[in-house]
Amino acid sequence: MTFDEFAAVDIRVGTIVRVEGFPEARKPAYKIEIDFGPEGIRRSSAQLTQVYTREELLGRQVLAVINLPPKRIAGFESQCLVCGFDRAPGEVVLAQPAEPVPDGSRLY
Repeated sequence: MTFDEFAAVDIRVGTIVRVEGFPEARKPAYKIEIDFGPEGIRRSSAQLTQVYTREELLGRQVLAVINLPPKRIAGFESQCLVCGFDRAPGEVVLAQPAEPVPDGSRLY
């Protein structure tokens, strides 16, 4: 991968403002809405149920790729890809800033 290819991936920080269950999904997941400030609010399906409760996610800042095409998951339009790390099979730990930053800030 070249630097220009990496730079084309738009990773931003946003605050989770809504979390719902997603029983229609094949794998356990939440439907979440993330506020990216000037970039707007985007929805995502995130397989975070093994590590986080809905209450733990609400208000948390996360990193997400916001320039991928939308993806349909069990009839739900996922508009961004939340970033995280596999801790164990089925356990995703969120990638997030160590300190609060303005929503919409870009990762460089």
